[in-house]
Amino acid sequence: MHFFKRAAIFFAILGPGIITGSVDNDAGGITTYSVAGALYGYGLIWTLIPSFIVLLVVQEMNARMGIVTGKGLSDLIRENAGMKITFLIFLGLLLSNIGNTTTEFAGVAGSLEIFGVSKYFSVPVVAVLVWFLVVKGTYKIAERIFLVFSASLLTYVVSALMSKPDWGSIGSSIIRPDVEMNTQSLAMVIALVGTTIAPWMQFYMQSTVIEKGLKMKNFRYTMIDIAVGCVITVVVAFFIMVACGSTLYPNGIQINEAKDAAMSLEPLAGRLASHVFAFGLFIASVFSATILPLATAYYVSEAFGFEAGIDKKWDEAKEFYSLYTGILIISALIILIPGAPLIKISIWSQVLNGILLPVVLISMILLINNKKIMGAYVNNLTQNIIGWVAVVLLVGLSLALLVIPFFSG
Repeated sequence: MHFFKRAAIFFAILGPGIITGSVDNDAGGITTYSVAGALYGYGLIWTLIPSFIVLLVVQEMNARMGIVTGKGLSDLIRENAGMKITFLIFLGLLLSNIGNTTTEFAGVAGSLEIFGVSKYFSVPVVAVLVWFLVVKGTYKIAERIFLVFSASLLTYVVSALMSKPDWGSIGSSIIRPDVEMNTQSLAMVIALVGTTIAPWMQFYMQSTVIEKGLKMKNFRYTMIDIAVGCVITVVVAFFIMVACGSTLYPNGIQINEAKDAAMSLEPLAGRLASHVFAFGLFIASVFSATILPLATAYYVSEAFGFEAGIDKKWDEAKEFYSLYTGILIISALIILIPGAPLIKISIWSQVLNGILLPVVLISMILLINNKKIMGAYVNNLTQNIIGWVAVVLLVGLSLALLVIPFFSG
């Protein structure tokens, strides 16, 4: 009976960690992992190991901070850093997330074009369905749908296995990575980290644990939810890189977006592998086109003191829903513009994520170590070491990306 009680508590708490982790493998992420696999084979898979460790620690901090304070990360930054710094951080995050959401609709368009559906039909239809789910639905309904989407992302495991990977080479590439560091490879490492540990995730995670009403007495179950979400993030990313590293890289096939990867897989691994990859891209894109504008609406509304939450009606949270609707419309319209630079938007939105991430992490670490805010639930030494090391490495990579071109010329 004790087991069933524990299981019931876990399934009641289940959601924020898995959803946040799964949505991280969005169209922009899939594009970045696909391009990394096509350009470097298995050479950059090692980046997923430190990314996983940092992701786990950071997501735990978010959940703990949200449960203890009952406030979103945006609220806490505004209250402790002031309005000017808050405005600059959120301006960068807003631009980044509009780029990210545009990439999601590019993923919707590209994946369904493989099945013969025009983007002028698929993008507006998906945008309306996504809007209806959030604006007219409830958090509980949305969460159930999101969990089904999370499970669907495991189709990438099938696609990778069909590409007949060389497991020995994968193992040696992880243990002894051999990639020349230059502007291109550094930008790719930053993009990989930026898409695996995206800034928006920290705000969304903290907002959802509050909306779900989670408590510290059940925090171990929340940690299981977070750990499963982090594992899903890294496993899906790993198999996407394996699929492209096993097929596109040996054949010297260069790609610009995830749709190219799906199409290129057909002659190399068969039509089924190609269609499975495309289906995964579609699911991930719809999933993320729902969550990313939602995360943006959450943190901007919290930062400026507006009401926010899916369970609220339009009249109760006008700014929240208006912002959500506006981001969806802008992002969908950009996709429908002929010749829009979608690839540049995709890659550079991920790089912008990687550059913004240290700013968000520094804010988080300072807040979670403030005893006035967290009381007895401040960080321990290990959490602080991992957090600060992540910040230093990300700042170092970002500076290297700016400096290297001057020395290589």
